[in-house]
Amino acid sequence: MSTRNEKLAYAAWPTAWGPMGGVWGPKGLRRVVLPHYQMDQLLELLSWEHAGAVRDETPFEQFIAASREYFNARRVDFSDIDCDLPGEQTFAGKVLRACRRIPYGQTRSYSSLAMEIGREDAARAVATALSKNTIPLVVPCHRVTYADGNPGGFSAEGGVALKQRMLDLERRTGNR
Repeated sequence: MSTRNEKLAYAAWPTAWGPMGGVWGPKGLRRVVLPHYQMDQLLELLSWEHAGAVRDETPFEQFIAASREYFNARRVDFSDIDCDLPGEQTFAGKVLRACRRIPYGQTRSYSSLAMEIGREDAARAVATALSKNTIPLVVPCHRVTYADGNPGGFSAEGGVALKQRMLDLERRTGNR
């Protein structure tokens, strides 16, 4: 949660898949809510979760445009979006940064992501770190699957069905 001196903004906007929203702090995007809620419910949720935050779309302009493109089945790269991630030397920070580098339309297994960060034995810990990812889509945890290609878990509202839908979207549009 935020400290008293930290200025946070929240916003919600329509996409082709429904309203989505986010929270922005001094270091960038810190929360993304994927399409699942009605607009009024989403705004109420964000303002309740982040009491004291102001409703302001200004810091989100680039992300709003990119997320709309994404859900309109256009290939999008979110790497330019500033994010508030855990420290680079922490396990979670390493996992989220490695996940962020997975290209659009591709997937990695939990075990391959563990190997990428030099922790071959930590596939379950990678899954746990990804389950706590607060900025899905920008840190594309939906692109991490079991080694056999099954989708695995997805902690965002909408669960595995939403994850599979996003993977299918990217497979269809991956070469555009």
